[in-house]
Amino acid sequence: MKKFLGPDFLLKTDAAKELYAKHAQKMPIFDYHCHLSPREIAENKQYEHLTELWLGGDHYKWRLMRASGISEDLITGNGDPYQKFLAWCKCIETAFGNPLYHWSHMEMRRYFDIDLPLNEKNAPKIWEKANKELKKDKLFARSLVAGSNVKALCTTDDPVDSLEYHQTIARLDNFNVKVLPTFRPDKALKADQATFKPWIEQFSAAVGMQIKSLQDLLSALEKRLDFFAKAGCCFSDHGLEPFVYGNPDEKAAEAALQKALKAEAIPQADLVSYRSVLMLFLGRQYARRGWTMQLHIGALRGNNERLFKQLGPDIGCDSIDNTCFASQLSAFMNALDVDDLLPRTILYSLNPNDNLILAALGGCFARDIPGKIQHGSAWWFNDHYKGMVAQMTDLASVGLLSRFVGMLTDSRSFISYTRHDYFRRILCDIMGGWMEEGEIIADMALAGKTVEDICFNNIWQLAFSRN
Repeated sequence: MKKFLGPDFLLKTDAAKELYAKHAQKMPIFDYHCHLSPREIAENKQYEHLTELWLGGDHYKWRLMRASGISEDLITGNGDPYQKFLAWCKCIETAFGNPLYHWSHMEMRRYFDIDLPLNEKNAPKIWEKANKELKKDKLFARSLVAGSNVKALCTTDDPVDSLEYHQTIARLDNFNVKVLPTFRPDKALKADQATFKPWIEQFSAAVGMQIKSLQDLLSALEKRLDFFAKAGCCFSDHGLEPFVYGNPDEKAAEAALQKALKAEAIPQADLVSYRSVLMLFLGRQYARRGWTMQLHIGALRGNNERLFKQLGPDIGCDSIDNTCFASQLSAFMNALDVDDLLPRTILYSLNPNDNLILAALGGCFARDIPGKIQHGSAWWFNDHYKGMVAQMTDLASVGLLSRFVGMLTDSRSFISYTRHDYFRRILCDIMGGWMEEGEIIADMALAGKTVEDICFNNIWQLAFSRN
């Protein structure tokens, strides 16, 4: 019987072990999509206790705790921090097969040097030792990032954000990690929601101009794109639920905006035109700037109305959608490509049934830049062993795995970087297995270089090269 999380964890062949030990393990991290707080980095936050660092804001864990029947008071409520931690230990003890079972133990080992099973019996010892360690500056926010061998990370930022904390971080003398904003204008596209008009008011204040027309909105977005670019931004991101594209008619888009500004109902056709006009405008802007556009598709959000009203979004009540979007996504990408203004693009779907759809479609628009159109890493409900294997093998089957941009955390936690190690072990196991079975040439140097590229080099080049 193998040791739990032993040195060869997930590495089933000698070739996989060599690829990991000599190539993957040493590579730095570029966390190009995450939800870390730039304020906590700027202020080098010290965490009061393990519950704040480990369970605060982590809807992955909240979801599992609800499945265990734990009271909401001990999940997102005002329960005692130790009791919350204890409840999590009881939950994770039997979460066999869930990636959180691995990740949680890996995090305890990596950041706290705690090699104990997470369970009710060990909870007091773990709590005491971890909280002692949290008093040391190695577990302050900036040290957690730098100590994880992170060379750059991209936060997720609304166009109204001031980016003041990014500017503070850029001026630090003793912190060499690039912390860059990501332009995420989701609220600009949601003209049919009650949040739109208040957001427009915020946005108007941020750019110093009244937004009364479609042209005003486009001008304001362009101003904010320039502002983000000065802060080092090189990625945009869109959460599109669902993805829609069709008839980018500016008159219909204007009509939709005017109704939205009056909080009136918008005809569906006009709303589609509005979103299509904005997405085309933004895609062209990204291309001119050499940015990479990320499209996240396929989430079914806010399913539990009761908890949504009580707690808001991003609390563990989202799931996988099954909409048909391929023809609309193709039309959108083609509309940009015909003018040679399709930006570098990463396509993600929350539905694993879309893997081959995205990988095949991306190949239709590849040109000039290596890996310009990417099938993004296994996302959210797919960033587990089977999901990562499926995403990479599907990509390899119809595309070019060697150009893949690899793993991201998509996390709000400063100790989630063990997920990169998890991914790298799976990558090495796939390629090592192919080599052992004679499915690829036994050229360890070439395979090792490919592993290094996927772990770090490809995403660094996609983000910062301008060829």
